[in-house]
Amino acid sequence: MKTYRVPYSTATLEFELLPGMRGRLVESQRLPPLEDVPAAVDAALAQPVNTSPLCELARPGDSVCIVFTDSTRACPDDRLIPPILRELERAGVRDKDITLLCGIGMHRPSTPAEKVAKLGQAVVDRYRVIDNEPQNPAALVDLGAVNSIPLSVHRAAYDADLLIATGIVEPHQYAGYSGGRKTVAVGAAGEALIAYSHGPRFVDDPHTRLGQIEGNPFHEAITEAALRAGLRFILNAVLDDNGRIVHVMAGEPVETHRRLVALARTLYEVAIPQQVDVAIGGVGFPKDANLYQASRAPSYLHFAPTPVVRPGGYYITPARCQEGAGAGVGEQRFLAAMRDAPNVQFILDNARANGYPPGGQRAFVMAKVLEQCHVIIVGSECPEIVAACKLIPAPTMNEALQIVAADLGSDLDVLIVPHALLTLPIVGTFERSNVGTFQR
Repeated sequence: MKTYRVPYSTATLEFELLPGMRGRLVESQRLPPLEDVPAAVDAALAQPVNTSPLCELARPGDSVCIVFTDSTRACPDDRLIPPILRELERAGVRDKDITLLCGIGMHRPSTPAEKVAKLGQAVVDRYRVIDNEPQNPAALVDLGAVNSIPLSVHRAAYDADLLIATGIVEPHQYAGYSGGRKTVAVGAAGEALIAYSHGPRFVDDPHTRLGQIEGNPFHEAITEAALRAGLRFILNAVLDDNGRIVHVMAGEPVETHRRLVALARTLYEVAIPQQVDVAIGGVGFPKDANLYQASRAPSYLHFAPTPVVRPGGYYITPARCQEGAGAGVGEQRFLAAMRDAPNVQFILDNARANGYPPGGQRAFVMAKVLEQCHVIIVGSECPEIVAACKLIPAPTMNEALQIVAADLGSDLDVLIVPHALLTLPIVGTFERSNVGTFQR
């Protein structure tokens, strides 16, 4: 029997399929990691896309805000932000005029240790580092509305003479691909914008899909929000399955992101011949620290251009979930919506009739998954929370597979996606295939 491995927290989980099950391993394409990351970042900053270098954009006396991602994102900010700061120093910008803003969105505030892990002790000691405050009107600037969407951004970002953002470009549930403008437009936004842009109108829209940029209303909304906020420069990276940087690019937000998405598609999008009965999607640290984030694995696979699993099938995700559902406002709203609803249909009907606050979108998305398929969470430290959220807890992968076999039998096609957030299976497309045949 073939042994498969998927991430589980900071380690890996090994398992075999049950007799009769046919497995297919799906991984993103292979691109060589950058051999000299500092040199590549310096080169990107020296020759940015469609704009001048930072050392020419900034002037002595300018206020600068750099928005970076929180600990739920694997963005290598410790490799990206120090070079940006050096460029600003070259331009004569004073330390006291620089603010580093952690784009937490509606997640919990970042801890001092997380700030150090993200930026490095030297940066935290030298510069002002703050968190977004999405529920504090005094900390936000109203940017008006576009297509009835209320736009807002943290005052530190809006008031800056130069607004910069870092990020990673990877498949995203709503934006199609993350990075670019999203770090500012969502990470540094107020609750109203996050609520509307994550609302049922957007999530139900067939153009709000993983991998889709063109015609995506969510992507269009965050683009407008970031431009109104004054975002002028981004430094974004593309990572491989192991978190290594394979490409980095800097410059004007729209064109830089467009070029990075084109490259990311060649890396992350992988062909599979047909839908399967079961998909095992890995997450790993930091995403599997709580159920809110870990549940992205089944929803990413389900909201591929075509759902990976056929109706009635199963998604399985190993996740430690040592933080339970998650401690942030959004995470707790997700928990309440999933736990307190009498059934999945109620979640869907209530959301479409009454909307939901930020965080509720994850419950709505998971209800849309559960409307068609089952979801098993393996190895959770909070099985009671998993069950309360209408998902199925299983202590081990073998027990999860036994649950599936008891329902569907063992004559099944199983897709194993070790990095479900960094691999986008495209059903019925063979132009960029990196998969073999199903194997018993």
